[in-house]
Amino acid sequence: MINDIIKLLMEMPLVLRTLIVGLIPASLTVLGTVPILLGIRLGRRSLNAGMGFAAGVMLVASFTSLLIPAIEKGDIGTAILGFVIGVAIIKALDLLIPHEHLLSGSKEDKTLVSLKKAQLMALAMVVHNIPEGMAVGAATAHSIADGLAIALAIGLQDMPEGLAVAIPILMITGRVGLSFTIGALSGIAEALAALLPALMIAYTHMTLPLVLALASGAMIYVVIHEIVPEIYSHGQDESVTVGFFMGFLVMLALDSLTA
Repeated sequence: MINDIIKLLMEMPLVLRTLIVGLIPASLTVLGTVPILLGIRLGRRSLNAGMGFAAGVMLVASFTSLLIPAIEKGDIGTAILGFVIGVAIIKALDLLIPHEHLLSGSKEDKTLVSLKKAQLMALAMVVHNIPEGMAVGAATAHSIADGLAIALAIGLQDMPEGLAVAIPILMITGRVGLSFTIGALSGIAEALAALLPALMIAYTHMTLPLVLALASGAMIYVVIHEIVPEIYSHGQDESVTVGFFMGFLVMLALDSLTA
């Protein structure tokens, strides 16, 4: 079954198959946001554990499916250059796009200030999801099996991430529809970001090793600068650490199965 899917994707143009694989985490993000519509709410402990899982997945994928293949297919100089470029790009977005941290809540009145906070939080999710989408796209360009593994793993951790952004927005605005829509759109942004590596390879002179390393640097920056400081700032270190190691092992297992 999996081999048939990979064979079918191989027959498609690079940009199209990258988009299809990128829709896997996007769809799971939307699915993860559905509990908002059903009135289901998760506590901060559960959300932090889910974000810890995300950090574990992203850290393993950054090395096994992106940085190591970049070195193997190119050289250490190209890998370092791509990695630095990836970090610089997301750092620039982090500085240029004002945003609230993903899990930050608010008890303010429903004013324009609160609405602005919701918009900033949505922008934070975009900044957060761009590297994830790029990782899926870069891995798919290298190996469809690797791309599917990363897409599935990132999709699993995107389910609590969808709630992680939707719930604070619901707390700020009190609007269920708006909260669900922003959570779902964050997944669509990730699918579009998956196209970036394919477009870089197809329409620029950037090589696959450079793009792989670029995606790795971008994703590691988000893990270290955005996710880890946030999830360890609420006094729930044990659940976060358990989530991290679960994500680490799940991505390691998926990567081994596609090796």
